Amino acid sequence: MNRFTKSLLGAAFAGAAMVGSFSIAHAEGTIKIAFIDPLSGPFASTGNQGLSHYKFAAEELVNSKGGVLDGQKFEIVAFDNKISAKESLIQLKVAIDQGIRFIAQGNSSGVANAITDAVKKHNRRNPDQQVIFLNYSAVDPALTNDKCNFWHFRFDANADIKMDALTDVMAANEDIKKVYLIGQDYSFGKAVAAAAVKFLKAKRPDVEIVGNELHPIGKVKDFTPYARKIIASGADAMITGNWGSDMVGLGKAVIEAGFDNPIYTYYAASDGITKTFGEAGEGKLKLVMEGQLNPPVSDRAAAYTAKFEKQYPDYDIGQPRIANVIEMLAKAINKAGTATDMAKVAYALEGMEHDSIWGTKVVMRASDHQAIQDVHILAHTAKDVTFDFDNSGYGLRAESTVKMASADSATTCKMKRP
Repeated sequence: MNRFTKSLLGAAFAGAAMVGSFSIAHAEGTIKIAFIDPLSGPFASTGNQGLSHYKFAAEELVNSKGGVLDGQKFEIVAFDNKISAKESLIQLKVAIDQGIRFIAQGNSSGVANAITDAVKKHNRRNPDQQVIFLNYSAVDPALTNDKCNFWHFRFDANADIKMDALTDVMAANEDIKKVYLIGQDYSFGKAVAAAAVKFLKAKRPDVEIVGNELHPIGKVKDFTPYARKIIASGADAMITGNWGSDMVGLGKAVIEAGFDNPIYTYYAASDGITKTFGEAGEGKLKLVMEGQLNPPVSDRAAAYTAKFEKQYPDYDIGQPRIANVIEMLAKAINKAGTATDMAKVAYALEGMEHDSIWGTKVVMRASDHQAIQDVHILAHTAKDVTFDFDNSGYGLRAESTVKMASADSATTCKMKRP
């Protein structure tokens, strides 16, 4: 970080300390949540989808029911980080300067690592201007292990939890003898690859890893060379953590190259990805995710999804956990009796058990602030789909479920509480 950037960030922090209380005092009955994610560039579709989720969930699940405390409403304030950690830190300071106490971010883990460090340092230096980091999608295991901190809460299953569930399914498939790993070259992509190697070795030591490759994130224009290598490897299955435009590009290239075996993924749905795969993904594209849309788990969940699709026809509920973020935050604020004492809100959120709209209990594990919940293995299909993605006729249907996945998993987190 150069001297100018350090000065800029320092000034923003100073500004937050001076005007934060003024901004909050004049919030006109709203509790602001900063949404810091890509709203332009190659991952804009993913960011804008998440933003639409947050706006809808805030209005539908909190504001329309009278808000929190004495009637205060949630307001989502968008900040474009252009998928850059440096830009994210600048936007974080701007948000704090505006008196915003709740920070939501999910794309990517590299950005989340930068934000969690910045939040921890800011809160230590500014005890009267503390903020809480609501991580809804960044799944690098380190964030709730060695890099855990009291102010960070993760609402998605981490990369290890998801890979444990995926490899349970893979281990049961005796046709899989060779696996190709491919992902984005940053902390999350590396975590996915490491987890795949670890769990496959433990569950299916006979399986050969015939490729373990990382590519630059958001920079590959043509994935054809990668697809050719996957085909040439003779892989019986492929694992990728790619998301956004990188998943679209990789998926398109693999399909065109003729790969006809199972593809196990983390984020291969919506954002144009479902439409790209279309009929070619039927029967072989698998995805691990919390939240189940097909079949709907309840009339309430079906009504919520249908209303979202009517209000935001260009987007899908590809990140159901955002509803959990909003509902659990509202419960924590009400329990704490405050939206300005962040330590009280954090303690109320820590250890919370929540009955999700998606038909599962969510437990915010106190030891590391990792949400524990059911994890589903979903199949890309057009069969018996109530809610499709990308207006394509294809969606995700649950094939199997791991109840309260990794509830007893170990953590290296040594959290320091205020």
